Amino acid sequence: MRRHRRGTRPEGAGGSDSRGADTGAAVISVEDLRVRYRGTDADAVDGMTFAVAPGEVFGFLGPSGAGKSTVQRVLTRLLRGYGGRASVFGRPLDRWGADYHERIGVGFELPVAFGKLTAAENLAAVAHLYRRPTRPVGELLDLVDLGAAADRRVDGFSKGMRMRLNLARALAHRPDLLFLDEPTGGQDPVHAAALRDVVRDEARQGTTVFLTTHDMATADRLCDRVAFVVEGRIAAVDAPRAFKLRYGRPGVRVEYRAGGRLDSRDVSLDALAAAPDLADLFAGGAVETVHTREASLDDVFATVTRTQL
Repeated sequence: MRRHRRGTRPEGAGGSDSRGADTGAAVISVEDLRVRYRGTDADAVDGMTFAVAPGEVFGFLGPSGAGKSTVQRVLTRLLRGYGGRASVFGRPLDRWGADYHERIGVGFELPVAFGKLTAAENLAAVAHLYRRPTRPVGELLDLVDLGAAADRRVDGFSKGMRMRLNLARALAHRPDLLFLDEPTGGQDPVHAAALRDVVRDEARQGTTVFLTTHDMATADRLCDRVAFVVEGRIAAVDAPRAFKLRYGRPGVRVEYRAGGRLDSRDVSLDALAAAPDLADLFAGGAVETVHTREASLDDVFATVTRTQL
């Protein structure tokens, strides 16, 4: 995939563990957000409060039914009935008009396209919806590795191709704020990694990204901060690395051969210097692998929320 424009990410909006929503004026500010669907006796969103900084990739991580998509529907103005306060670009959502959609891009999990049109025709049609300048169609298709399929009808696309077209559509008008739902869904590992690079490049150029997912790998590799969402509430918010360091056990696990059998040993960092027998294992060529014992994001999520994804 080729990326055509580069830029400098706003200082403090990513790249260190001090990343956070207090960097400049928040692009998204939500206070005590509550949503209850008609005919239910419990809130789908139960008092959420959070903020998203300019140029930040902010992830909502949680199982299906946790309230992630409902929050996205509120923030994209698809759902108007809610309690609490929600502002985007410093303006309450209910004070925005049609101009709001000139500034946001939306790529939901279920891709939307005109099946009887080609990929290029789909993006050309979308471009006519915006007043602001849009990217060239060929550039967008190359960005998501669909250049070779530009003249193919979309009804013959695989799910992965449709998802990539969906992202291209969301990026067509160079939005200031990008909403994505499971952006790597349906992708093989190569395309998933490339799509993460595309999103990360957009953020480096100043685009703020609000991402919902239950994919730990995407959240870990892409997000500056993640919010753990369970049963309509936010259980914790932090950078993925900060979560893993806080809940991990600093040390290493050494796997080695002893008597023809594979064995392992966990050693804490403060005990490494006082473990001369490990040096003997290394010297004797018995060691096969060495891994850090940093907690995975899955482990942290389970610990913090007492829930498995």
